[in-house]
Amino acid sequence: MCRNITTLRGLEPAATAEEIEAAARQFVRKISGINKPSAVAAEHFEQAVAEIATISTTLLEDLPPRRNPPPTLPPLRRLAAKA
Repeated sequence: MCRNITTLRGLEPAATAEEIEAAARQFVRKISGINKPSAVAAEHFEQAVAEIATISTTLLEDLPPRRNPPPTLPPLRRLAAKA
């Protein structure tokens, strides 16, 4: 669905809360069509991001280990690698 969301399962070290939140934010942006929420939509937007991040964290914790690492690094790790 969204090419900008990278696989977080199987990262070493495991995905951080910041990486999970960034992926949740990108997902909410994509499905809502909102890049920067207005004052009216901000509360609902942030609530959706928080709920999806929580659910994603639980999912990543509950899934069995991945045999192979993800094919690409998440954007936050790519930025850190360049620095």
